[in-house]
Amino acid sequence: MALLKDIVKYCDDRVNRREVNDFAGSENGLQVANNGTVLKIGAAVDAGLVPFQKSVEAGIDFLICHHGLFWSPISPVTRNNYGKLKVLFDGNCALYGSHLPLDCHPEIGNNAILASKLHLSKIGTFLPFEGHDIGLILECNSSRDELKAQLNALFPKNVVSIEFGSRMPRRIGILTGSGASAVTALRAHSIDTLITGEIKQNFFNYAQEENLNLYMCGHYETEVFGVEALGQEVAAKYGLSYEFIRTDCPL
Repeated sequence: MALLKDIVKYCDDRVNRREVNDFAGSENGLQVANNGTVLKIGAAVDAGLVPFQKSVEAGIDFLICHHGLFWSPISPVTRNNYGKLKVLFDGNCALYGSHLPLDCHPEIGNNAILASKLHLSKIGTFLPFEGHDIGLILECNSSRDELKAQLNALFPKNVVSIEFGSRMPRRIGILTGSGASAVTALRAHSIDTLITGEIKQNFFNYAQEENLNLYMCGHYETEVFGVEALGQEVAAKYGLSYEFIRTDCPL
């Protein structure tokens, strides 16, 4: 058993919660408390009714989510919002959210772990937001076909490819989740290839015009890594059990 306050402090410090600003209303950190003690750590990409139900059924009493409960504007605690919170309260399950801090973390962030799984070397960052760059720039020493094969192996159900760039990409950008904000920033950093979760339809034409390779691997699937890493790390530190709560989101 561990104390809730100790686990929250560890998570806050590990993801640099106070140093990394996020979108307005995101409220990273402890979002819902429990009775003050923790026996089992869980992780999920999204804060939602089904992940909460599965967590409580699994005996999880501290759940780490990438997409937490609170965004702007704030929603009243009625209907579905009430139902979700009631599951947590009844199940004595605390909820911890970490969005951008767990995207751009240099070790356990979604971008960093994805780069490591693809064996890509970091050469810089891009896409500044509130004092921190949230995207990675990486050196590529393989062909486009080899890179695509790696992505298909890592994300067997999700890869959508738009290939109008070099067959031998040299500078790759990674931004997990939504890549809409990254596409128009690529050329300024001589990035010829972007790996992300999802983009908007209009970027198909943009990629043709700018000779870019764009790989969309699923918003959900590209953001599994960070919460998994943090959850496993916390569980190991405090000698607790751990479980990832998967919802098989296809998007």
